[in-house]
Amino acid sequence: MPTRPGKQLDTFDNPLPERDYTIHIEIPEFTCLCPKTGQPDFATLFIDYVPDRLCVELKSLKLYVWSFRDEGAFHEAVTNSILDDLVAACAPRFMRVRGRFNVRGGIYTTVVAEHRRPGWEPPRPVELP
Repeated sequence: MPTRPGKQLDTFDNPLPERDYTIHIEIPEFTCLCPKTGQPDFATLFIDYVPDRLCVELKSLKLYVWSFRDEGAFHEAVTNSILDDLVAACAPRFMRVRGRFNVRGGIYTTVVAEHRRPGWEPPRPVELP
């Protein structure tokens, strides 16, 4: 049975909810359609997040991302929509979605959208000699 795209994002329990750690996901084959011309737009999505109680399940994320390939969306709207959907699914402490869109008409576009749970502060980086 073939796998089909869908908007459902599944989650699983964070194995270490007491620890702040970062999950980095890179999706190099994101596509959507230009809402003006209908031509495909290609991007690499970068998702970085500090989970709280839940983590995003990767197969559902793949199918979710795949669901945009026939939808018209401006770069700014689609990047923010992805962030909103991911935050609704897993309620992370922090999440950043960066869409690096391929050149179109001689212009590259990168859109960065962030969510920070109120009251959450990132740990201080440790500097070693």
